[in-house]
Amino acid sequence: MVTIDILNEFGADTKEGLARCLDDEEFYLELIPEALDRGRYEDIERLLQEKNLAAAFEAAHALKGVVGNLALTPIYEPVSEMTELLRAGTDTDYSELIKKILSERDRLSGMIN
Repeated sequence: MVTIDILNEFGADTKEGLARCLDDEEFYLELIPEALDRGRYEDIERLLQEKNLAAAFEAAHALKGVVGNLALTPIYEPVSEMTELLRAGTDTDYSELIKKILSERDRLSGMIN
């Protein structure tokens, strides 16, 4: 079960996340599992493998918005880095970034399940 304490332990900026959710703790906590939907992350990974950088940018940008609004900093930072590289159309090896993103996603998922 997700709690503010667990999110703080993870490294989320819960004060910021709660503020973005109008300090509605129940609403904020309900959004966390949705932000961890593995499909979102796997879509980005697949698009990168396909070298579909434009679609990967759109998917990464959407994920950046979700995790940014919830202030899930350990996920947000590498997603933000990836988004900016993709925005510029940078054709590079994204494997380390996606590995970091998935690792942080899985770490938080494990903490709340």
